[in-house]
Amino acid sequence: MLTIRNLSKTYDNGIQALKDVNLEIPTGMFGLLGPNGAGKSTLMRTIATLQEPDTGFIRMGEIDVLGEKDEVRRVLGYLPQEFGVYPRFSAEAMLNHFAVLKGIANAGERKETVNHILRISNLWDIRKQKLGTYSGGMRQRFGVAQALLGSPALIILDEPTAGLDPQERYRFLNLLSEIGENIVVILSTHIVEDVRELCSRMAIIDEGSVILSGDPRALASDLTGKIWQKTVDKHEVEGYRASMTVISTRLLAGRPMIRVFSDTPPGDGFEPVTPDLEDVYFTALPIQPWVNLWSSA
Repeated sequence: MLTIRNLSKTYDNGIQALKDVNLEIPTGMFGLLGPNGAGKSTLMRTIATLQEPDTGFIRMGEIDVLGEKDEVRRVLGYLPQEFGVYPRFSAEAMLNHFAVLKGIANAGERKETVNHILRISNLWDIRKQKLGTYSGGMRQRFGVAQALLGSPALIILDEPTAGLDPQERYRFLNLLSEIGENIVVILSTHIVEDVRELCSRMAIIDEGSVILSGDPRALASDLTGKIWQKTVDKHEVEGYRASMTVISTRLLAGRPMIRVFSDTPPGDGFEPVTPDLEDVYFTALPIQPWVNLWSSA
């Protein structure tokens, strides 16, 4: 269990990135959702002992994360949003080097460990290739592979599927689902589908504050009977925005399809729909999410 209490952080430029954050993160996959700039990366870096908060504390079991950084780093696997590689080295050579840095001194044990990680991360067949030739998805899998060295008890993944094509994304998510059963894995993302497909617990953070947390399925179920949908003409959208709580708008066969939140049937041709995690996300955010949601469906 990772326990976070009263965590706050304000940068020198006056931006308050974290505002009294409180979370309980159990074993398994935990999703941290939020728009860009919500404070997710600041929280991840703080848990990873890469920066100090202004107030608050973090405990991982018996370890004081902020006071016992070396202890945390021994059991931590971390994949930041952006990371570099040595392009002329192979995955096998780099993982061997990282294993040495992780303290796996015995050559036989190190080889066995590296080979195992290359296989479970689906890098075995390309282990001899130079990292500079890897695709985005292959690099992300290498990032997870290095995070798995040393049998970590905590893995932090910051926006790991950003920029991946659909095939690479699903391959990557399958890998995460396999490694996230017996340890704490924090998946920080703005992609709702990643959390829906992987995580048994989640939180939504915006402007540095946790605004909702719980079981994704239970949170969606709480909206049953409150989400309604209708396909409209483009010139009608503004009127519905003015008169109803429109939580999302997207294009369906060239026409806007709007979803609204309402405790009672809104009438006017709206039909009830089964709520999903996107509805939870957009209902929770204190912003107008439809502004950037125009897409084909």
